[in-house]
Parts: sequence; C-alpha cells; structure tokens
Amino acid sequence: MSNERFDIYATSDQSLAPGDARCPGPSPQDMLNRDMDTPPDALKQVKYEYLGSDDIPLSRYTDEAFYRSEVEHMWQKTWQWACREEHVTDVGDYYVYDICDDSVIIIRGEDNQIRAFINSCPHRGMQFFGAGEQGQGKQFLRCPFHGMSWHLDGSLRDIPCRWDFPHIEDEKFGLTEIPCDSWGGFVFINLDPDATPLGDYLQVLPEHFAEWPLENRFISLHTQKILPGNWKMCMEGFLEAFHVLATHPEALRTSSWANTQYDIFSPHVTRFFQNLSSGNPHFEKRYSEAELFSFFGHDGKTLPEGMTARQAHADILRENMSKELAVDLSGHSNSEMLDSIEYHLFPNACFFPGVVIPLIYRFRPLGVDRCVHDIMLLQPLPDSGIRPKPAPVEKLEIDEPYTSLASFNQTGLSHVLDQDTENFTRQWAGMKASKKGHQTLGNYQEVRIRHFHDVLDTFLRGGE
Repeated sequence: MSNERFDIYATSDQSLAPGDARCPGPSPQDMLNRDMDTPPDALKQVKYEYLGSDDIPLSRYTDEAFYRSEVEHMWQKTWQWACREEHVTDVGDYYVYDICDDSVIIIRGEDNQIRAFINSCPHRGMQFFGAGEQGQGKQFLRCPFHGMSWHLDGSLRDIPCRWDFPHIEDEKFGLTEIPCDSWGGFVFINLDPDATPLGDYLQVLPEHFAEWPLENRFISLHTQKILPGNWKMCMEGFLEAFHVLATHPEALRTSSWANTQYDIFSPHVTRFFQNLSSGNPHFEKRYSEAELFSFFGHDGKTLPEGMTARQAHADILRENMSKELAVDLSGHSNSEMLDSIEYHLFPNACFFPGVVIPLIYRFRPLGVDRCVHDIMLLQPLPDSGIRPKPAPVEKLEIDEPYTSLASFNQTGLSHVLDQDTENFTRQWAGMKASKKGHQTLGNYQEVRIRHFHDVLDTFLRGGE
C-alpha cells in the first residue's frame, strides 16, 4: 500500500458536477481490492445518487405541528422493530413496545406464534402493562382495573359480572391485533392494519444480510439513554462520518472518515461504509505501515515484513476474538472484522453487521424535544449453540454518560458514544436560536440525511 497522504484542506475540482466530488485518497472499494481475502458481495456494491443541494428547514425538527404530522402520517404507517425474538422465547412471554402515543404488547401464544396487540383494554382503555414492561409465562391477559381477561391469541376469555354486558358479542370484543412479523431475530410491528408485508418493506436488507444472519446473535448489552433534542436530529448524528474530524479527534490517525462510502440502495435502506484501520489520508506526514500498526496498539517492530498494518491487525483480532467469543471467525473478511458498516432502515433503526462494532440503534421520540436512544450489542452466538439470556436494559438519563456503566466501558465504545451525545444539547439549542432557519448539507457525506427527509415527505404526503 502506498504511504501517500493528502492535505485535509485540498481544493476540490470545481469542474465536477454537483455530487461527483470525492475526498482524495483510497476509497473503501480500493481497500477491499487490496485486502487479501474475499469480502461479502454486499460490501462490493456502490450506489449513490445526487439528491440536490437545497437547504432543509430547521422547523422540521423544532415545530410541534410538524412532529404531530409525523406521529399521524409516518409512525402509524412504518414497520418498526419492537424487540428481539429472544425476549419472547416461551409461551406467555411478553414485551411492551412504546412509540409516541402508542403502546403495543408483543406476546408468544400457545400455538408458538408471536402476535402484537394494542396495549389497551377494550372495556375502558386501561393498559395491561406499563411502558417498556416485559415478563414471562402469562396464561392469559387480564386487565388490572376490572379483571376482564383475554386468551393469548387476543380472543375474549372472561368478563366478571357478565350479566351486566348482554350487549357484548364475544367475537367482536377481542384485543386489537396489529401486523407483526420477524426478520433477523427482530420482531417488527406496524400500526397500520393494511401494512405492506415486512419482507417488501425491508427491500434489499435481507439480501445484504444473508451473510450476516442477525438471528445467530444474542444481546450482550442493552442501554436506553434519553437525549436532548428532536429524534431526527439525534439520529442524523449517526448517519455520517463527517463529524469524526471535530468530535472524535483521537480516531483521526486510523479512520479514513472523509473517504467513507455512502449508498442509497432503496427508499427504506441506506448505508455508510467506513474503513477504520487503513490510516487517515489527510495528514501531510507519511506514516509507515509499522507506525500505523502501532496506532492500533501493537508493537510496530513486530509487523511481519511485506504485510499491511490492516491485515496484521485483522489477523490478531480474528484469533483473539474467536477465543473470547467462543466462535470461529476465521471465515470473516478483514472488512467485516475491522470496518464500521452501518445500514439504516427507515424510519429509525441502524444495523451494524460487523464484528468489532456489532451495534444496533433505535431512536424513538419523546415529544418534539427529547428522544430515547436504544443501543444493543449483538454478539455472535458461541459455536456451542447455547443462547445466553438477553442482557437486561440499563437506563441512562440525559446527564448520565455511557462511561458511568461498567458493562459499556468493557466494550471500548462508551467514550465515543459520549462524544457523540455531548453534541446534542448545543445543537438543539442552536437549532432553536438560529435566525437562518435552515441547515445546509454536503452533497455526498450527508446524502443519507437528505434521502431520509425525502422519504419522510413521501409518508407525510400520504405515500408508501
């Protein structure tokens, strides 16, 4: 590999058409071609399109009326992952998923089918369970207010003082069931009774993840943190790598952040693909492979002659993590071991198929000015096939950092996530204070944000 490095402030070619400019230096596809292995075909795909350069109004984040329109026209019409199948493994296991004003019970029935019901008693609207509650072994669903009960398939079981309800027809007094389906070990729900099938909604995601079966992973960590600011603003902070320069300066020696690849695969699915162990092409100093190897925490003098730092680092991780996770990782490519690969499924979910960063994100609004950020760490199942129990949820308030969790500190990611979330208080305040009233996005590095708003507008107009 060449040791050539480029100045971060290199002038772009003004003769290029809008959206065609790219940062100097090797792209993720260049790195795949240099690796001594065969990465999954999904990583070899490149699909970008220029979506214009118009500013995006900040009122889309700060306006209460816009938020209510999202609740009515978008959240009521989209597939959202509610829980993992491992949360409801046995008959009677249940999990409550809350989104905006809605609450949904996911429960496994006596026929082993997973169903979803609105968390509201048909009698007087009482919730069966509290927000975010989960439990095991229910034989039926009983309202805690007056004791009416329903079977696990949602059909009516019993009404106390039935003599007082001669007007109720049993077959019309069941729980309100909504569409529910699974993919990759995730249970999805849709509040629209006429929703398109989940398989159609996922578009290219199942094809790409065929070599990364998420159903063969387990939840080793799960956090929920309250963030200050609109859910879109916070989520968008994780859709681009442009922010690495100022937010994560310690990563600049190894991350080719400005060379990240951005893909628009379909209306619901986008991706970024960032090399984390290829070196930063922007430094004027030319670093040797031995120096780059030392940046990864190794002794640069031990780098085998003729081997790249990226290859040697991947080999070490494959060996060490195979032992740590009790799973054979010898078939995983360098890119799967090292790189940050993030797929976004509209509206609010992010899936990382890699090994070193096996994160799953979800952002849910708590009104217009706050949101909850779910993070799951999905580790590969050990080769024994024994599935560990899912880690319990650890909750953090706005002022509680990820570094306060001992479990998260073990991942090496807590400091990075704290850096990300520390931006949001000032970004939210700045959005509300802005006199410009718009944000101006980059044509390439922030294209996923622009695409997200285009798809959101489709829903708000009554499409999809």
